[in-house]
Amino acid sequence: MNGDDKSIIANVIDPEEARVAIMEGGHLVELFAERMWDRQRAGEIYKARVDNILPGMNAAFVNLGEGRNAFLYLDDAKNVEVKPNGEVIVQVVKVARKGKGPRVTAKISLPGRYVVLIPGSREVGVSRRIYDADEKERLKDLARQLAPSDFGVIVRTAASGVDEEALREEIEELVELWTEITNLATKMPTPSLLYRDAGLLGRVLRDELDGNVSQIVVDDPKEYEQISDYVSRYAHDQGRPTVELYTRNVPIFEYYGIEKEISAALERKLWLPSGGFLVIDQTEAMTVIDVNTGKYVGTSDLRHTIIDTNVEAAREIAKQLRLRAIGGIVIVDFIDMDYAEDKQKLLDYLGDLFKGDRNKAKVYGVTKLGLVEITRKRSRPDLKSYMTRPCPFCATTGWVLKEDVVAMDIKRFMRKVIMSSKMEALILEAHPAIARYIGENFLSQWVQEFKRAIFMVESKDLSWEKYRLEFQGTLDQALYKVNLLEGEGDLVVHRADRP
Repeated sequence: MNGDDKSIIANVIDPEEARVAIMEGGHLVELFAERMWDRQRAGEIYKARVDNILPGMNAAFVNLGEGRNAFLYLDDAKNVEVKPNGEVIVQVVKVARKGKGPRVTAKISLPGRYVVLIPGSREVGVSRRIYDADEKERLKDLARQLAPSDFGVIVRTAASGVDEEALREEIEELVELWTEITNLATKMPTPSLLYRDAGLLGRVLRDELDGNVSQIVVDDPKEYEQISDYVSRYAHDQGRPTVELYTRNVPIFEYYGIEKEISAALERKLWLPSGGFLVIDQTEAMTVIDVNTGKYVGTSDLRHTIIDTNVEAAREIAKQLRLRAIGGIVIVDFIDMDYAEDKQKLLDYLGDLFKGDRNKAKVYGVTKLGLVEITRKRSRPDLKSYMTRPCPFCATTGWVLKEDVVAMDIKRFMRKVIMSSKMEALILEAHPAIARYIGENFLSQWVQEFKRAIFMVESKDLSWEKYRLEFQGTLDQALYKVNLLEGEGDLVVHRADRP
C-alpha cells in the first residue's frame, strides 16, 4: 500500500465480528464494523406487527420479533395502512443505539451496484455526486425508460459511464428480488425477517468501490472468492483493483497499522502535525470540538498563526467526523479570528472538505459566541459507542472498552500465537470480568474453531483491558498447571479442554 492509493482492508475471518477499513494514503479514514449478535442491521426488511400508535408523535412502535420495538414515523408509511395489531412491511434505516430501538420505514429501497429500486414509487433521480451535466442527463433519461411500472429508480454514482444493458440487467434482478420478498411475506408469520442485505464487506464494496480503489485485501478464503467474482463483474478494466488473500500470521489489522489508528480514534485529545491539538467531547446530544494552538507558535504573525492552526484543524475535523462516524450536531470552537474575511474563508474551506463525505454534512456558520455549527447525517453507531461503555469502576464520565471488544482482541492474539506454534493448549490470564465473559460466551466455540484446549484464568492483578499468555504447550502440561492454579484457592479458571 503506497502513496495516495485507496485500499479496502477486510478483517472478516472471525464469525463473531466483521470489520472493514477504508485506507487512503496508507492511513485509516473510515471503519465499518458489525457483530454477529447485533439484532437488527440497516437494510433488513421485516414483516412487523404494529404494537401501538402514538398520535401525538405521529409515529408507531412496531415489533420486529426480537430486541426493542422499532420506531416508525407515520410520514414514512403514507402508502400503507398502519393500525394497532396490524401488519406492515418495514426496512431498518437506523440500527438500535444507546438504549434506543431501531428506526424503520415503510418506504422500501433495494440497493444494487448501479441503481436503487424503490417499490411503490415513481421517483426517478441521479446521484448528486455525478457532476458531469451531460452524463447526469443521460442516466436520468435511461432511468425514466427502464423504470418498471410502480417502481422508482435512483441512479447511483457507480453508474457513471455504464451502458444501458448493465442498468437494465440490474433493475430486472432487483425487481425479481422484490417479488421474492413480497411472496415470502404472504407465507411468513408476523413478525419475521424477510430479507437480509449483503454481508458487511459486500455492502461496503457496493458503496465504496470506485476507480480510486487500487487494492482489496481480505483475510477469509470464502470472502476472497466472492469478492474476486464481484470485482470481475462490476469493476471497469482500467480501474479494476487487485484482490489479495491475506495469509500472514500477524492479524491483518495489526499488520497494516489499523489497530493503532482505531485506538487513537478513541482518544479525547488529538495532536495536529503543527503542534496544535483538538479536544473532542462526545455526548448523546452533540459533539463539541475545541481547537488549540498548543506548541505551534507560527512563522510570521499572530493572525497567520491562528489561520494556519484553524485550517489544519478543519482538515482534521472533517477526517475525524468520518473516521469516528460522528453524526448529529457538532459545535467547533475554533481559535478566535478578528477579520471577517478570515472567518468566511475558513467556513468555505470547511464546506469544501465535506463535499466528498458520503454522509451529508452542512456548515451553518459562526454563532454570536464565535462557535461554528455543523450537522452531519448519522448513518450508523459512532466508533466510541460501538467500542466502549461507561467505566464500571468510577461510574462517572470515564469509559472502558466493551467486554466483547477486549474478547475479540484476545481472540486475535490467540490466533497469532496458534499460527506460530504447534501447541495443544493455552492458558491466558485476564481481568476477572473479561475472563468470565469469555468463559460464558465464547470459550467452547473458540476451542472448536482453533482445535486447541483453552483455559482462561481470572486474574485480579490485571487491569480491564490487559491480558497475558501464561502458558502454551501440551495438554497434559496445561492441565497440571491449571490444577496448581486452582489449588491456590481464590483463582477461578474457565476451561474448555476438549476440541
